[in-house]
Amino acid sequence: MLSPTSDDNTTKNKQHYDKRYAKIDISKILKIVENVDKYLDEVTVVDTSWVCMYSRNFREEVKGKKILELGCGNCYNAAVMAALGAEVYANDISDKSGAIIEALNAKTNFKYPIKYLKGDFLKIELLPNDFDLVVGKAFLHHLTHEQESEFMKKIVASLKPEGGARFVEPAVNNLILDKLRWMIPVPGRPSSLNIKKFKEWQANDPHPIRDNSGKHYKALGNNSFKEVAIESVGSIERLHRLFPNVKWNRKFRFHALKFERLLPKFILNKFARTQTIIYKFPR
Repeated sequence: MLSPTSDDNTTKNKQHYDKRYAKIDISKILKIVENVDKYLDEVTVVDTSWVCMYSRNFREEVKGKKILELGCGNCYNAAVMAALGAEVYANDISDKSGAIIEALNAKTNFKYPIKYLKGDFLKIELLPNDFDLVVGKAFLHHLTHEQESEFMKKIVASLKPEGGARFVEPAVNNLILDKLRWMIPVPGRPSSLNIKKFKEWQANDPHPIRDNSGKHYKALGNNSFKEVAIESVGSIERLHRLFPNVKWNRKFRFHALKFERLLPKFILNKFARTQTIIYKFPR
């Protein structure tokens, strides 16, 4: 049984995302599904989360595969994978995600309608060695380390021997840079310099305080998989907030993401804001 801290974290996430996903407009997702390749061509050169999720020709890899998505959330990625021809099983702590999937299945002609797995992943019964892939887009960092360990055991048990997992997570490999980041207020989050308001925000934030470094995710993977790779993205792209104009913002992100590929790996790791975590061949 998980500790009260982990149970409280689950409750906090459910409450937060029930509110957030109740506002999702599925008409936007339907437009993406209708033009999935065009959409991916656009977002995989400017949006770090999509760049990371679909790196290494992942667009082709998902076709025909049986995939479990954890933390499917707004269901954009579940819909994209289904539109590409994957057999998608999607899970989220929020019941609202299930309503989104139900609406998408009713209005699309997926080769394999998306199947929603309701509720706490740790309480869902799964067949062993059943999935080709398990994916999560900005998911693991919502778990306490205790939950993450239990999730990983279940993920490994659910994968085929040749299967793997792919996660896209924030990269926190530079504590000084992270402290500076907290000082800058953004919509919905006050500056850490405003101590009272920042503590109030932290108390309601669904993200637990935990290690999100590449070193942590590498160690996590090595315990459960034979192959582990961490790819860091966004060391220059993270400055895009300096360009509030949408047109110039997209141009900056496009060129920044292209240029930073030329940087030494240690610089990418140290200053990146996003990382792709790729695990293969469960132990």
